[in-house]
Amino acid sequence: MERIGVLTSGGDAPGMNAAIRAVVRTCVYYNITPYGIYQGYEGLIQNDIEKMDAGSVKHIIHQGGTILKSARSLDFKTEKGMQKAWKNVQKHDLDGLVVIGGDGTFTGAMEFGKKFDLPIVGIPGTIDNDIFGTDFTVGFDTAVNTVVDAVDKIRDTATSHNRLFFIEVMGRDAGFIAVYSGIAAGAEEVLIPEEDRGVKKLFESLAKTSKRNKSSRLVIVAEGDNNGSVYDLEEKVKDEFGDRYETKVTILGHVQRGGRPSCADRVLASRLGVISVEALKEGKRDIMVGVRDREIRYTDFEKATKQNPKMDKELLRIADIISI
Repeated sequence: MERIGVLTSGGDAPGMNAAIRAVVRTCVYYNITPYGIYQGYEGLIQNDIEKMDAGSVKHIIHQGGTILKSARSLDFKTEKGMQKAWKNVQKHDLDGLVVIGGDGTFTGAMEFGKKFDLPIVGIPGTIDNDIFGTDFTVGFDTAVNTVVDAVDKIRDTATSHNRLFFIEVMGRDAGFIAVYSGIAAGAEEVLIPEEDRGVKKLFESLAKTSKRNKSSRLVIVAEGDNNGSVYDLEEKVKDEFGDRYETKVTILGHVQRGGRPSCADRVLASRLGVISVEALKEGKRDIMVGVRDREIRYTDFEKATKQNPKMDKELLRIADIISI
């Protein structure tokens, strides 16, 4: 390994810059020349590639987003696009790649690496925490903290007006943000795509809190929940309870992707950045580096992209118990 390229792809996540920094500086530490690839796989196709050094990544560990930018490339899914990308890999004599992103990023890496016999190692970077093979992904902790901070503020106004708030958080196919933030912020109910509890469970929960005359009620809904949008839920509650509740809807949206990464995300990103370069040096390829039970684990791209991480049922049980 004499030259390694690094890119970020898919949705941005807090901590990606910390991962880039770790990859670049680990390369320099081992006398490997690092190359930054801008705009993800699209940059690989367009030859938007620059040589980097330790100074290229100074003062970025605390920044959200990604200095290498990110983009979803449709051209990279085509034979022509992959051929152009491979020519640029050869042009810069890259011996391997570190790719930071989610399952789409790893799917592209798996196909590209096998097609051209190029060693590639992935770092899981996504706020949804929906990658198999690691306990947590880079960006998840920061996103949850952002949600909790917002929900704490919403509770202030909910309490002041005796309101019921439906709060939608990100998580198209995974409810990890909803469950963790729901427990941490004291939500009365959490609705996620992995557990189709139906609105009946929600109605039962609201009926119980109504009898206890709680001054505020918060329902956190993952955007991929099976019961429809938060507006649909709001209407169903109005139909069931009439004027008993004054309801409001808040969609947190992309604010969850932004902000300075938390300490946990900076440490995780730095750790995985170092290990990713060392994995390439050791001859590993077609794998994602992650942390499970506090230990570094390697997961084949095939498993990381095809299997879904399971929701901890114990967390759902805890959420139910402490929400009364």
